[in-house]
Amino acid sequence: MVRIDKKTLEDLEFPSVLKQMAEFCITEAGKDAVLAIVPFHKTEHIAPQLHKVKEFKASLEGENPIPNHGFDAISKDLHILGIENSSLEISAFRRIASMCETTKTLLRFFKKYEEFYVYLNAFSEEIDHDPAIASEIHKIIDRYGEIKNEASAELAAIRKRLLLVKGKIGSSFARALAQYAAKDYLDDIKETIVDNRRVLAVSAMHRRKVKGAVLGSSKTGSIVYIEPQETLEFANELSNLLYEESEEIKRILKQLTQFIRPYAKLLASYQDYLTTMDVLSANAKYALKINGVLPLLTNEKRVFLSKAYHPLLLIANSKRKEKTYPQTIELQPSSSIIVISGPNAGGKSITLKTVGLLQVMLQSGMLIPADPESELSFFDRILTDIGDNQSIENHLSTYSYRLKKMNQFLRKCNDKTLFLIDEFGTGSDPELGGALAETFLEEFYNRDAYGIITTHYTNLKLLANELPNAINANMQFDSKSLEPLYKLHLGEAGSSFTFEVAQKNGIPYSLINKAKKKIERGKIRFDKTIANLQKERSQLRKNSETLKNSAQKAEQESKQLEEVNLKVQEKLESYQELYDANQRLISLGKKFDVLSEKYFNNKRKKQLTDELMKMVMVENSKRKKIAPKKKQQLKAKEKKVAQQVEKEVKVIRERKKKEKEEAKKAPAPKPKVALKVGDRVRMIDGRAIGTIDTIEKNKAIVNYGMFTTNVSMEELEKVN
Repeated sequence: MVRIDKKTLEDLEFPSVLKQMAEFCITEAGKDAVLAIVPFHKTEHIAPQLHKVKEFKASLEGENPIPNHGFDAISKDLHILGIENSSLEISAFRRIASMCETTKTLLRFFKKYEEFYVYLNAFSEEIDHDPAIASEIHKIIDRYGEIKNEASAELAAIRKRLLLVKGKIGSSFARALAQYAAKDYLDDIKETIVDNRRVLAVSAMHRRKVKGAVLGSSKTGSIVYIEPQETLEFANELSNLLYEESEEIKRILKQLTQFIRPYAKLLASYQDYLTTMDVLSANAKYALKINGVLPLLTNEKRVFLSKAYHPLLLIANSKRKEKTYPQTIELQPSSSIIVISGPNAGGKSITLKTVGLLQVMLQSGMLIPADPESELSFFDRILTDIGDNQSIENHLSTYSYRLKKMNQFLRKCNDKTLFLIDEFGTGSDPELGGALAETFLEEFYNRDAYGIITTHYTNLKLLANELPNAINANMQFDSKSLEPLYKLHLGEAGSSFTFEVAQKNGIPYSLINKAKKKIERGKIRFDKTIANLQKERSQLRKNSETLKNSAQKAEQESKQLEEVNLKVQEKLESYQELYDANQRLISLGKKFDVLSEKYFNNKRKKQLTDELMKMVMVENSKRKKIAPKKKQQLKAKEKKVAQQVEKEVKVIRERKKKEKEEAKKAPAPKPKVALKVGDRVRMIDGRAIGTIDTIEKNKAIVNYGMFTTNVSMEELEKVN
């Protein structure tokens, strides 16, 4: 059972994260649910929730987003359903119908894409959807929120009579209007509406001449509004019918309420389902804003955060367009407690809060801003002591409050606990408070708890160095500029740079020197040694980076030189081969020239033939013999090429064969007609028609009227 109290969540600013996340909700119920989020009580519920958020986030980044889940709350309507003989209004039924349709759409969507939304579909399948609710509501109420005529036979009859009466009122009023307008009894506006009834606008001087009921007058009294006697009888009948209609509608709505009442629990489950969807949606959208990911979850006791960010700081710096520095930190059996030291404003508290907040977010089912290769397990308890803890209400000093917290830690701390303590041991005499803090730390260590503390106390740094499974760490600081680097370095305690920071802030060197003499030399030397070690570490890191860059550059240059060398070598070899071949050809040419000259002088064919054969034999003896293995490779290659050629030849033959068959099937070409001067002709497959002027050497000059052209006779055909 996970137990993380409210004070821990406040210390880690978890409510602020929830407020930011709630801004992404689209329903009030969703906002309330987000603000009420607390870490899961059972660890087995955490992973499914994280996977659901991950799937929702993937849908927001993909091309097929999850359908809209918005709804109007029906909590009040459900309360009314719980009251016997109560009746819901039309607006309530519309809200219920809309919720049913939205739920149905989501359930169908997740079922359709169940391969992609494994966890969301599994969660949705727990909802038992019944289409009867929406179907019954749609039978009674139309999409404009009006009761349909078909809702009951009685309502249909009443509305039919209403139409007739309204028609009679209209026609009777029109007659009266025409009658009194002709007698000039009416004002310029002639008519108006009073209490939803049509009335004549009668001039005050003629009011007694118009029969009817007076329903009012103008502000000046110059116009009297009279409903004509002809329409009064029908108007009373209309009022009665409207009353009957409203009573029938009440009866219908009460009947519909009775039908819906047994489904109250099911409707409540729909509302809870859609509220959960809104929470998941807000969670996924917040994850997109902070680049939240699902880290690797392990059953082993381990916290490994790689390139982790504090979400609140990340968003705040993003608004200010400032850089946020990520932290990498690891807690495991060989380093179960980390003691972070170093100067103030170096990022110690932020690092500690980042670890605690991300752990709480993860155990509340939220994705965290870190590298996906980060690895986390779950803790049953997370204990914190962060910030100024002076308790005004309980009249406790800071140190008294901290001692009270330590007492709680001692009662709750075990091997499934993560504790986070900022400025451990402060608030009392440094030596006495430091000794007590050292004892507490040893106790936490002996209980196999995991934890991170920040401190300036030297004895705690020494203790972390002595305990096998504890480790020192420091926040990197530039010793020259005394500016924080916001980088955590594990394995080495940090100096507080007390006197250096004082000097930077303008404190006279004489006073700083005087202060140094007032404290033990050993402590100054120890702090100075730590500071020097940090300086050396910083310098080594810079040198290491420089050497690494130089080595990479040298390696690249070496590769480039090797490539150039190979290319030069290849060119030299090819030039040598070309030179040798040319020299051999020149030598052969010279020998052939000598033989040619001898034959020119003595005309002896046999001697020439013998000399030539001898020269050929000598040249062939110089040729290198191909090794048997190479011969086999060449033969295999030749065989492969031959097979490929044979395949291609076969394809060509088959194509030729098809072409011949198609040529046989094609109709015989038309017989060629002999052309002569004066024939009307056109080019084969052409449209323009011309006349042959002259024919010479199988070419004709064709006259097209506007121009002439020289065309081969084979390209022309006669036009009849």
